[in-house]
Amino acid sequence: MPKKGKNFPRRGLQELDNLRYAEEIGRALRSELGGTHQSVKIIMNWTCAGERTIKNWLSGINGPSGAHLIEVIRHSDAVCSLVLRLAGRDPVLATICLVDLRNRLAAALAELDRIQQT
Repeated sequence: MPKKGKNFPRRGLQELDNLRYAEEIGRALRSELGGTHQSVKIIMNWTCAGERTIKNWLSGINGPSGAHLIEVIRHSDAVCSLVLRLAGRDPVLATICLVDLRNRLAAALAELDRIQQT
């Protein structure tokens, strides 16, 4: 620790960021899949990661990185949104949400048209 000033070593802040990342990933995965053993098996199928590794992700001890993170993002909308938000890419996230909303509205209108025709 420095003796003067309010600067903290970068390493300490990086560990804090990693902890926040792991907790957020765990929260996103649990919100989407739950915290059951079945959710562990689902994520194992997505990533081919080990059971203990995935339990650590779900509990927020560690977060996925590299190829595992890409596979989780491929299958989990909650984690994809989280990563974009943590990366400060809110405009990209907003665009994705608008496209999704537009698709849902189009599907609802198509269903209304189908119901009216019967």
